[in-house]
Amino acid sequence: MNNKPRFLTIDVGNTQMVFGLYVGDDLCAHWRLSSNHQLTSDELSWQLYGMFSRFQHNPKTLNGIMVASVVPHLDAVLREACMQTCEQEPAFVGDADVKTGLAIDYKNPKEVGADRIVNAIAAREMYGSPVIVLDCGTATTFDVISSAGRYVGGLIIPGIEVSLAALSQRAAKLPEVAIAPVTTLIGRDTISSMQAGVYWSAVYGLNGIITRLLAEEGYAHATIIATGGLAGKLQPDMPKVTHLEPHLTLKGILMLAKKHFHAE
Repeated sequence: MNNKPRFLTIDVGNTQMVFGLYVGDDLCAHWRLSSNHQLTSDELSWQLYGMFSRFQHNPKTLNGIMVASVVPHLDAVLREACMQTCEQEPAFVGDADVKTGLAIDYKNPKEVGADRIVNAIAAREMYGSPVIVLDCGTATTFDVISSAGRYVGGLIIPGIEVSLAALSQRAAKLPEVAIAPVTTLIGRDTISSMQAGVYWSAVYGLNGIITRLLAEEGYAHATIIATGGLAGKLQPDMPKVTHLEPHLTLKGILMLAKKHFHAE
C-alpha cells in the first residue's frame, strides 16, 4: 500500500483553474477547468468528483488541499466544493496560518499575487537564487528573487492572448487569431501578419526585459525560468530562458502544503 502523503494543489487564475493531484512528489494527475465566475459550488463539486473518478483516486483520502487564488470571487465556491467532494476545507496561500517563509520587499506585501508567491518559492527551492521567473499566462509577469532569497519585485505586462483579443475587438476588420510560433517576420495575409506581429513583439520585448534584468546589479548570473501556458511556444526563441517548468506553480503550492499539513 502506498503510504505517501496525497495533496490536491489548486491554482486559480483569471482564465482557468489548474488542479494537481500529488502522491508524494509525483504529479499523478492534473486537469484544467474554466474560471467561470458564475460557477456554483454544486457544479464545481460534481466536476471535482468526476475528475477524481476519471483518474481513479478517492477524494476523501487526501492529506491536505492547498489553493493559490487570484480570483477572490471563486474562493468561497472552491472552499464549499472541496468540503462537499473531499470532506475537508482547503488552506489558501495568504491565510494567516499559512507560512510561506518568503521575505517580500514589496511596499505592500499583500499586493503580491498568490501565484507569484508560490512561483518564487518553487524557483528558489529548485534552482537557488538569484532567480527570475517569467510566467506567460493571462498576464505576463516577471518575478525577481535576490541572491539573499528575497522577493524583490517584478513586472506585470498584458498577456499575449489578451493583446491579440484586444486587437481584434478594437479593430473591426481584424479577425480573432490564436498565438502561434512563426519563422518569418513578414506576414503575407492578415492572419499571418497579426500572428507574426504579436509573436515577435512578445519575443523581442521579453528578451529585451530579460537582458535589462540580467544587467541589474547582483543578477548577472541569475537563472531564468519560464512557466505558464504560453511559455513553451516562446522559449525556442528566448535563449536566455534556461529552464521550462510547466507545473512550477503547482510545485510551489505543493511545497507549502507539505509544510502547512506537516507532511514533509
